[in-house]
Amino acid sequence: MRYNEISHFSHPQHTLQFEYTEFPFKCDGCKEVGIGSRYKCCTCDFDLHMHCAVPSPSIYHPFYTKCSFQFLSRPPGNTPRYCNACEKDVKGFVYHCKACGFDLHPCCAKLPMVLDDAEVKLYLHKKVCASCHKCGRKGRSWSYRSTCKKYNLHVACVREMLMESWPDIYVGRGKSRNLETRIPSLKNTLQTHHHRSKGKVKKCCEMAGLAVQFVISAVLGDPTTLIAGVIGSLMSRS
Repeated sequence: MRYNEISHFSHPQHTLQFEYTEFPFKCDGCKEVGIGSRYKCCTCDFDLHMHCAVPSPSIYHPFYTKCSFQFLSRPPGNTPRYCNACEKDVKGFVYHCKACGFDLHPCCAKLPMVLDDAEVKLYLHKKVCASCHKCGRKGRSWSYRSTCKKYNLHVACVREMLMESWPDIYVGRGKSRNLETRIPSLKNTLQTHHHRSKGKVKKCCEMAGLAVQFVISAVLGDPTTLIAGVIGSLMSRS
């Protein structure tokens, strides 16, 4: 549910306003990258993902049928913890299963099981046997895989691209050149996976590019066509 204005326990001094931004931001709740829908303090430099601003107290996930995940404002215990979806450190808000010890970033916990566009349909898998277009490895983290099984991308690999780019993204406040170069570099990687005629390679990479756009959008917390288009425009500048 979306509200235009909310009060939040993590920022009690001011209310937070809903807004939509095409510039990347860092969520002050989960400490991860975001884009698109957010709740922002108009007085302070404070932002929250939609999933962090209006969390569900508890959730169940189809990948962990025996688990009940509770929303926590900080990771439990004193030892480092990582997200079971993307393998990245948990530094802030988290969904935690006390019985199993599993952890999920709020945006990872809410990743859509299906990303559906007119040209590309991608399904979220806990583990696949196909190689990832980014790292060339199998298994690892959760992955999005296309219906045709040609396109596979680890959620962890998308996280890595974003984290590598984040210092420049955050400092640039939307003027990131690093983001523009990191994401398009994946298109060059994709070309090495195909040995067909020039025309077919181009079409294949265009389809793979669409797949990448939607996965990145989902990981950033806002899997919408508009945001996918924004990321696509960054890719097209390479």
